[in-house]
Amino acid sequence: MSYDKLTPEGKRFYAEIEKLKKLQVRVGFQRGDATEEDGTDLVDIAAWNELGNEHVPSRPFMRDSVDKHKDQINAFLKNQLVLLAQGKTDANKILNAIGVFQKGLVQKEIVDGEFAPNAPSTIRKKKSDKPLIDTGTMRQSVNYVITKKGDVK
Repeated sequence: MSYDKLTPEGKRFYAEIEKLKKLQVRVGFQRGDATEEDGTDLVDIAAWNELGNEHVPSRPFMRDSVDKHKDQINAFLKNQLVLLAQGKTDANKILNAIGVFQKGLVQKEIVDGEFAPNAPSTIRKKKSDKPLIDTGTMRQSVNYVITKKGDVK
């Protein structure tokens, strides 16, 4: 494609697309941002719950936040692209909007997901049978970061 024949709006659109190609949004938990009272990093707690271990059944709130909402996510992303084409947004705003949107889906899945029930000992300790919800710290700690593609954090 010959970029020299594009309108200023077209040049801006393609420049923003180039920015989007170089960046990514990571939604979840960042090591060191939050810990439980005993010092356990929430990254570890989230991974144990997401994947399960010898003591905890898998409760895939991260995967389910994507798998159960594919149509909603695709519609959201298409709308962001339309807004970009209309000149109503830019790459940074899109990436932040994606982060906020997906963060909300993860938090919703933590609260509303259908997971293996808590063990009786956990119910006695927490005074609740709701998996993934104890103090609310994990749900509140879901966040996102925008990084260059390929950056490992």
